Amino acid sequence: MGMRCVSCGTDNNLRDRTLNQGRCRTCGHQFAFEPSTVTDARFKFTDPFFAKAINDISISGTLYFTPKQLFYLLDRRLSRKSPAKITFLKGAGWIISVLTLGFLLPVGLILFAWGCFNASRSEELSPKARRGNARTVQVIGGIILVLGIVFSLSINSYLSFAASVIFGMLFLYLGYRQLRIQKTLPQRFFITETQFQGWLSRWQLINNPISKMLPEPREELAPAAVSPDISAYSFDRAIICDNSAISQMLIANNFHFENNCAVLSITGYPQAIFGTVMQMLLRNPELKVYALHDASPQGVSLVHQLRTSPNWFQNSNVMIYDLGLLPRQILNLGNAFVQGSQESTQQARQLPPDVRQSLSSDELEWLEAGNFVELESFSPRRIIQVLNRGIVQSQEQTSSDSLILVDDGGYGGVGYVYAVDSFG
Repeated sequence: MGMRCVSCGTDNNLRDRTLNQGRCRTCGHQFAFEPSTVTDARFKFTDPFFAKAINDISISGTLYFTPKQLFYLLDRRLSRKSPAKITFLKGAGWIISVLTLGFLLPVGLILFAWGCFNASRSEELSPKARRGNARTVQVIGGIILVLGIVFSLSINSYLSFAASVIFGMLFLYLGYRQLRIQKTLPQRFFITETQFQGWLSRWQLINNPISKMLPEPREELAPAAVSPDISAYSFDRAIICDNSAISQMLIANNFHFENNCAVLSITGYPQAIFGTVMQMLLRNPELKVYALHDASPQGVSLVHQLRTSPNWFQNSNVMIYDLGLLPRQILNLGNAFVQGSQESTQQARQLPPDVRQSLSSDELEWLEAGNFVELESFSPRRIIQVLNRGIVQSQEQTSSDSLILVDDGGYGGVGYVYAVDSFG
């Protein structure tokens, strides 16, 4: 396997890398990864593969990103390499084995369809791969139904006719059912956190720290000095996140400067200027607040907390826009990385009545099944695009059908809450 040097671009084959002790034959730069030594084919990748992931998540080094956003990107790309093919080859192997043993083709088709059905339920596959397997189940069901009926009529066999109808309709139904429930099925990570940290440490040891990857948000309890000239002003808008890492990412990418808005987290990040910024926000009677959060019980409670907490906007007529993530947005997306846990189920069952009333029955069912989606599963560019679009829509809300009024002042009779139906 050839591998290009990320330093000079020279293509080095395995012999070149071996003779030069894992270094480029032209410039001597050390390679971080050697795919030929990896026993599990699922995790064989090259330096250019890792470098491209960093380049893509940062949009050629123009955007800051969190480590978890890179983790999600690598997990998604590595999982694409094999799952659908593995499923097909297993099914094909079953067919060959069955035919070799002398059984009929329909038996092989049935086994193949059943294998694809099981794959359509697998938490190890991506939603796209699961949907592909579900459609294959439908196709095989149609083949069994049509060809089986034609064959049965040609030999005048009622038993063959009945079997063709039963198995054909069964697989058509199972494929249709699996396609319908794909958005509610959780998914497991293809890679582990330990693997990711090992790859990351190895890469940075050889290629220096990744300049656009942010560290963990730091809590700075000591208040920072803010000039009276600056604190005398206010903001037109405020972005409130349920995750300090997302707030840090937006601030690092200068979203607050470009949109004349404050960026805070519900946990009080950035702590050093939190109190001052809140005073500035409450000074503006025309303030608009945009909530940004995970699709989780804690996330969907963010607006309720903002509206009812004395530390935020209790008894205020501030207008709040819930940009997501909302369960309805995930159900509309179809390609989000859905996770599941018993803890999330318990939290969903304990949601305040006001929060439950703002959600549809489908959303509540999705949450109570233990499902959740992290905002960091989306790229920095996608999140920034959603925020920009939400701000524009809120300025033109009379002509926008994307903003839905979900509360007209139920929190103490003041303020309005709008939600957005789609996430980007």
